[in-house]
Amino acid sequence: MMNPDTTNNKLKFDELRNLLECNRSIRRFDNARQISFDEIKEIVALARLCASGRNAQPLKYRIVIERNECRGVYPLLAWAGYYKDWDGPEEAQRPVAYLVQCLDTEIAGNQLCDDGLQLEALTLGAAAKGIGCCIIKAFNAPALSRELGLGEHLQPLYVVAMGYPAETAKIVDLPTDGDYKYFRNEADEQCVPKRPAEDIIIG
Repeated sequence: MMNPDTTNNKLKFDELRNLLECNRSIRRFDNARQISFDEIKEIVALARLCASGRNAQPLKYRIVIERNECRGVYPLLAWAGYYKDWDGPEEAQRPVAYLVQCLDTEIAGNQLCDDGLQLEALTLGAAAKGIGCCIIKAFNAPALSRELGLGEHLQPLYVVAMGYPAETAKIVDLPTDGDYKYFRNEADEQCVPKRPAEDIIIG
């Protein structure tokens, strides 16, 4: 008989793996379904549980949920660089909320590895609630700071677009030609090629 602790650990591992598999970048959202401020605040609270370089915890988040603010943020973003013929989601499929991850330079001059650690925690938390996310690095940072009234000490690092998915995104095997670019298949599903585990283990 399997040890109860072993069974529980396996369930935790399987749950984490399933969350990671479904935690794909979503770029088309159901604009008719809103997310409450409290729900986003609960997701943001996961960031404080993450490891932090030096334990400085210099990252802060601006929650954008009001429709007018969302309309102001959207044109400052660049969407899906691999889709050369697509300028981003149509209005009915645009995000209903954004998280702007900022470095508070009054706390530290850099974030070390904190940005990636926290972004993964936030998007996993959102995925657990059925909320889709897209982490965006390509955006007009000075214009975004002005639009949201961010202080000079708050340096925007990433924007996380949020909403309930209006598309399917899934992992597929990396093709034999090694092309790792995401693509949409005949069923209009977003496909994300991933290398096999054997290819990322050395030796």
